[in-house]
Amino acid sequence: WHVAFCLNPEYPHARYYIGDVPESIRRIEKFMDTSIEFHELDLLDRPGLEKIFKKHSFSAVMHFAGLKAVGESVEQPLRYYRVNLTASMNLLEVMQAYRVHNLVFSSSATVYGDPQHLPIDEQHPVGGCTNPYGKTKFFIEEMIKDHCKAEKKWNAVLLRYFNPIGAHFSGLIGEDPQGIPNNLLPYVAQVAIGRRECLNVFGNDYDTIDGTGVRDYIHVVDLAKGHIAALKKLKDDCGCKVYNLGTGRGYSVLQMVKAMEKASGKEIAYKVAPRRGGDIASCYADPRLAEEELGWKAKFDLDRMCEDLWRWQSKNPTGFSNGTAS
Repeated sequence: WHVAFCLNPEYPHARYYIGDVPESIRRIEKFMDTSIEFHELDLLDRPGLEKIFKKHSFSAVMHFAGLKAVGESVEQPLRYYRVNLTASMNLLEVMQAYRVHNLVFSSSATVYGDPQHLPIDEQHPVGGCTNPYGKTKFFIEEMIKDHCKAEKKWNAVLLRYFNPIGAHFSGLIGEDPQGIPNNLLPYVAQVAIGRRECLNVFGNDYDTIDGTGVRDYIHVVDLAKGHIAALKKLKDDCGCKVYNLGTGRGYSVLQMVKAMEKASGKEIAYKVAPRRGGDIASCYADPRLAEEELGWKAKFDLDRMCEDLWRWQSKNPTGFSNGTAS
């Protein structure tokens, strides 16, 4: 199959380049011993998107593109609706025009809103989202479902995942936030490496084991394998399917801090800050359907996630900006 990977509009997925190739892509080419054709494009640029589809014959698309910070979406809702929804509509319409009928969509557990029960399975009600980011994911899911109903040739797998962390075990590629990280673990890692003074823990009065928010964390390699399993599912002419990708276990913010202290051998300073708008107390998955129908199950535990993240951060203290791994 020929697959198009659609990454974040408005932001290039890697800021640092060697020649015309992003440093992250260059590293993947190196350890995979292959070449990767790469086009940097904002999905809001519909003519540019059509140009790429005209040039290539794709069998499927994996759609990751979108703005993704819960707190930021509360502060800038119109920007989130404009970018995430318009980008997705452009992509679906161009796929339809060029007869590409297979899609894997990167959705989110935020579509479940404040959970009515835990763990969350795929039958849990959706749409009661607590923030604009989650609402955009829910609206995009609804677009895809309606389109699959109207166009019987279409197949789509919607992957609702929780909190990806970790890095490739080689330490060559990992998460490299531009500016202040919006997600917990990259921020914790930057505190551990000395790039940031301390971690802000947003709220310690939730109804959880230690008062801090509880989430389901999943290793990025497990997540990547889940997308491969979803791509294979499309070959079954599956229609529109929804799966959770998670470990089925939740950890609090302070438990994650302790796990990173263990992995890094560093004390991680933190201070308690007010709750952020749009956050909820607990959210973790029931991933059994993905195991039953996709043959997929998360394999890496919390220690391994944190060890791989720390290997990446310690080898790349300033991310990709130094151009080479030390």
